[in-house]
Amino acid sequence: MKKTFKLEDLDCANCAAKMEAAIAKLPGVNKVTVNFMAQKMILDAEDDVFDSVLKAACDEIKKVEPDCTVIIK
Repeated sequence: MKKTFKLEDLDCANCAAKMEAAIAKLPGVNKVTVNFMAQKMILDAEDDVFDSVLKAACDEIKKVEPDCTVIIK
């Protein structure tokens, strides 16, 4: 499953790269892209574990950039 999420208060491209690297290492992630300019994350993960992967990805984002929020609709 592939979904796009808006990121609020992502402050720098370096942080985006750190987030992308950390999320890519999570089990179940097929591919992830964190785009600083567009302020978004595209997450591609296995369907059966998508929700838990998304939660883990949000945790990794908070570790790198505590003020950054993932907008989940």
